[in-house]
Amino acid sequence: MNILSLFDGISCGQVALQRAGIKVNHYYASEIDKYAISVTQKNHPNTIHLGDVQNWREWDLHKIDLLIGGSPCQGFSFAGKQLNFDDPRSKLFFEYVDVLKHYKPKYFLLENVKMKKEYQDIISSYLGVEPIEINSNLVSAQNRRRLYWTNIPGIEQPEDKNILLKDIVHESFGEILFDSDPFNVNPCGRGMGGVVTPLNFKHPTITTNKGDAPKIAIPLNEYIVPFDKTLQILDKEVERGKVGYFRKDSQANRVYYIHNKAITLCGDAGGGAAKMGQYLFGCITPDRVNKRQNGQRFNEGRKFYTLTAQDKHGVLIEGYIRKLTPIECERLQTLPDNYTEGVSNTQRYKALGNGWTVDVIAHILGFMKAGES
Repeated sequence: MNILSLFDGISCGQVALQRAGIKVNHYYASEIDKYAISVTQKNHPNTIHLGDVQNWREWDLHKIDLLIGGSPCQGFSFAGKQLNFDDPRSKLFFEYVDVLKHYKPKYFLLENVKMKKEYQDIISSYLGVEPIEINSNLVSAQNRRRLYWTNIPGIEQPEDKNILLKDIVHESFGEILFDSDPFNVNPCGRGMGGVVTPLNFKHPTITTNKGDAPKIAIPLNEYIVPFDKTLQILDKEVERGKVGYFRKDSQANRVYYIHNKAITLCGDAGGGAAKMGQYLFGCITPDRVNKRQNGQRFNEGRKFYTLTAQDKHGVLIEGYIRKLTPIECERLQTLPDNYTEGVSNTQRYKALGNGWTVDVIAHILGFMKAGES
């Protein structure tokens, strides 16, 4: 197939096509962000880059079989100012419509955020189909409700894989975390096979332990949030995944519970994962969330975090609260580890927040393949 991807970002569409088993002859990508383009070039060097979608009339492309894209959503998002079609970024939707009319592909797919019904209906009227809503939490550890307009027939909801945040974090992923000197992971403390030594503090070090799986050492210093007594514990919120917040109840200051889903990754996250929430390590026991704190509770990682509701302050005991690493954000979007490596963390967070949950797209594209078999 020949694929045309508008607002291509980091080319999550190419990963989804591969997972859906769809063979690609030409993959044309329209994107203007130089950091996103560099990530795409690293992972998919055969991508044909076209530049700004507003210059599409200058393109001379092969017959297009599938048009995909997620036009900028800032003008529609409930989290934004909801300027709707007056927002210049949201006006780019009409470029998608014009390209669709011009190339007349057999299939198309457009993704966007949940929005007011009146905006949704305008998009549906232009595309001639009603959207299907899919929450990424069915295939990943992230709550991400999105609308998908497509003429691919027969799409059903993905099967729930029951993936929680604890399933993708480094503490539970067989990876070893360090913040200082080399250490030995053998229980007896003897033998070079168990030693993990960072060669460069800013990069993972991989060793093997007598033929066992590789040990990956990941520095976490930059992600750990300094603890302070402004942490407010919200007992009634714990079952829904939100444990509490620092200073004020804003997205940047919220603390989440790893036995639930992560919040939606944001494209305007900024440096250091701001606006992505902070994550609790050393966890309240998932089947005892309403029990009064009494000593140390269950934890699947190597550190413990104990909370009390006394005086509405949290108490830190040999543990930490931290933000997600770029690799964990890649896992939330069901991308391969280190897919976005090669640009700054700020740009990685931004690109991942703007990206697609790959396994949702692969699920949708799978119905296209099934319809042609």
